[in-house]
Amino acid sequence: MQEKTSGIVLHSIKYSDSATIVTIYTSQFGRVSYMVHGVNKKKSVFRSAFLQPLSIVELDVVHLPGKDLQRVKDVRIAYPFTRVPFDPIKNSLALFLSEVLFRTLRQTEPDESLFLFLDNSIQQLDCCETGLANFHLVFLLKLSRYLGFEPNEDEESAIYFDLMNGVFTRNKPQHIHYLLQDATNDFKALLQADYPNMHELIFSRQKRLKLLESMIEYYRLHIPDFNGLHSLAVLQSLFD
Repeated sequence: MQEKTSGIVLHSIKYSDSATIVTIYTSQFGRVSYMVHGVNKKKSVFRSAFLQPLSIVELDVVHLPGKDLQRVKDVRIAYPFTRVPFDPIKNSLALFLSEVLFRTLRQTEPDESLFLFLDNSIQQLDCCETGLANFHLVFLLKLSRYLGFEPNEDEESAIYFDLMNGVFTRNKPQHIHYLLQDATNDFKALLQADYPNMHELIFSRQKRLKLLESMIEYYRLHIPDFNGLHSLAVLQSLFD
């Protein structure tokens, strides 16, 4: 059945000399893989610009429930990037966030609120002028809400954050997956941040790296097989 849907490009991989598999998180069907032939060739609906990580596109597709690879009849850019492809920092952030989403968004069921969050976040990344070094940290913490493991509400007297259970606590957890007081305070500050005010978060390089490492550990504890992020090393060196 032919359908129209919005989508966000998460990943693409060459399948053969003439075909590419593109994974897109769609508003209508959730995560879907599409077989695309002849990228940039005269008769192909796909151009390489459409494969840019986190590209927001409009799709005309033939969707057959239960089929592993679906077919695209037409594709258009829904939000033209003005900065992400041309800014090395924003481009690296887009690569990292698209890889995180590829590893975490595994469901085929649509989620309108999640799609709207992603759409807004990507546009915020594109137009952001201040606080860019904190963008990925704010994004990851916000994304955890939609993935089902958002941290509990902050306890003012809490001096630990239990990564395994997602709770702030006054008592030292009986396992090794927790943050000490300084890192917990930074995590609390991050929890209160949003894109418009993230520039107010002042972290040293060491603290920001610690927060990123803690966030990745938090995701690993709550999402099976969340490991081996290829773009993580690039991101860590980006703000060195």
